[in-house]
Amino acid sequence: MQAQGEPGGPVNSGAMPPATDDEIREKYLERAIREINALTRELQSCPHCPRGNLLPVLGSGHPQADVFLLKFAPVASEVEEGVAFYGRAGSALMKSLKRLGIDPLAVYGTLCVKCPVADPSLADPACIARIIDELAIVAPRIVVVMGLDALAVLNDADVPLARRLDPAFGVIQRFTPSTEALVVPNIDDSLDEEAAKRAFWSAFRVLGDWYADLPPY
Repeated sequence: MQAQGEPGGPVNSGAMPPATDDEIREKYLERAIREINALTRELQSCPHCPRGNLLPVLGSGHPQADVFLLKFAPVASEVEEGVAFYGRAGSALMKSLKRLGIDPLAVYGTLCVKCPVADPSLADPACIARIIDELAIVAPRIVVVMGLDALAVLNDADVPLARRLDPAFGVIQRFTPSTEALVVPNIDDSLDEEAAKRAFWSAFRVLGDWYADLPPY
């Protein structure tokens, strides 16, 4: 019989205290980094696309970003560096993000066609479908779809619980239960001509209002 005030059983001195929110976030980030690295290795070893000795053009940015930038295919500067949004488009976007008050660390950018081929139609469909894996890893709050070609790819992708997006520039749309979408013109087509620049900015600046309304947690 147990005397009053005595412990009721053995104490597990090695028991771990409950994880804090910071520790949980750190674990999720570590997992996302591992998964992005695994996806990178798969892309680099893909035997199906006719890219020769060139490397695929990989996504870049925070692996758990709130904002997911999606462009259709790489331009020459991106192929040369092997990184999405490298060059003029990336510089223009950085200026736009700064003007909108969006932290670049909250952004991840990638391409539908990662194969550095002259004709995007030569890219292997299975590689293009990897955008589903990338979205699942990053789990963004919003996808910024740049151009109608990228929109067609995303609408045809088998993203779980996704709704078909309308080709409406500058309109926040519901994409999945946890992710919204914003369709804007292709940034690569919006760098030289003044009217194209204005059309891109008119649609893209909607992202600033969306970002400002995010809850601080």
